[in-house]
Amino acid sequence: MQLQSNNLILLAAGGTGGHLFPAEALAVVLEKRGVIVDLATDHRAAHYKFPARNVHLIPSATVRGRNPVALAKTGLTLGLGIAKAWSLIGRIKPRAVVGFGGYPTVPPLMAARLRGVPSILHEQNGVMGRANRALAARVTAIATSFPKLTRFDPALEKKITFTGNPVRPMVIEAARTPYAAPAPGEKIRLLVFGGSQGARVMSEIVPPAIERIPAPLLVRLSIVQQARAEDVAEVQGTYARLGVAAEVAPFFNDLPARMATAHLIIGRSGASTVAELSAIGRPSILVPLPHALDQDQFHNAGVLQAAGGAIRIEQKDFTPDRLAAELSRLAADPVALAAMAAAAKTAGAPDAAERLADLVIKTARI
Repeated sequence: MQLQSNNLILLAAGGTGGHLFPAEALAVVLEKRGVIVDLATDHRAAHYKFPARNVHLIPSATVRGRNPVALAKTGLTLGLGIAKAWSLIGRIKPRAVVGFGGYPTVPPLMAARLRGVPSILHEQNGVMGRANRALAARVTAIATSFPKLTRFDPALEKKITFTGNPVRPMVIEAARTPYAAPAPGEKIRLLVFGGSQGARVMSEIVPPAIERIPAPLLVRLSIVQQARAEDVAEVQGTYARLGVAAEVAPFFNDLPARMATAHLIIGRSGASTVAELSAIGRPSILVPLPHALDQDQFHNAGVLQAAGGAIRIEQKDFTPDRLAAELSRLAADPVALAAMAAAAKTAGAPDAAERLADLVIKTARI
């Protein structure tokens, strides 16, 4: 049965937070404007509560290495995904398709091109990834999270609109909390998280760094830390031995609210993390994920560091001694913390979802 969808937009996002969160933010804004939203994603997001009319699972795969057998399997999966997305677009007839990067967005955006449906590609990072570079020439418009984008074809400049990286409603709510640097003698609230690929190094480095901090500062610390399930007991044990108040868990579903109450944040520098730090306006120490082919997290952290809102430390330099020195210096200088918070806020685009919605509606001619 063919559905009547005169103002339907199909969003395409992979099943990770870095892609789903900005898609969710856009969906909320579009629905407030009376636009129907469907989501095309992969199996990882099958149980994610996304604000869409329907969620469609599309086969996808990431290109890894140069093994001929693996490449053939990936090509077959992407081909099946394009065929399924082509059928889906023909059935629901969206006014436009919006992709949020990564290989899971390749089938829907390629199918949109084959169907002659307008398409928008949103690049969350400061450097354009491989999948997005492959798609860039084939989409109608490109939205970016940062004013300057690395690794893109200058011939595509006319397609680019800077919108910022949309953040979820809970982040906008958290951004209403003003930053207050810790007064002398007050508790210093430290938030540590690293995501699925970063929690291990945080568990390895942060507790030993805390152990090196002078006693007068140690008693003032209050730590909330994300850790892998297998690391929780050891991390908790270290803090208990040091007498530091700490809450350690594998996941926090209210992370934006916890960011708003933190005096300092230690984390990776994925696109969503940087967007949320900027929107909420919090000082941070950022450790980019190493070995990434596109070095996207290194570029993301560099934008926030250039604004004065973060300290970027490469993982090879992220040692207990280095971190202890940075923590001791910042804890002793609340004026510097407040200045970093204000600088981070200047790098944000809290209205990014609205701006991206404007571009989508314009491109879709709704």
